[in-house]
Amino acid sequence: MAKPTYNPSKIVRKRRHGFRARTLAGGRILKARRAKGRARLSA
Repeated sequence: MAKPTYNPSKIVRKRRHGFRARTLAGGRILKARRAKGRARLSA
């Protein structure tokens, strides 16, 4: 049986739509990930 194509995840949804950049803690996370040279800053 085929898996459903839409598997909702609240976390992925938040990360995908720029939630991190909006909060102070999120900004720090993005800054740290940029410094580390991550390919993907958020999901």
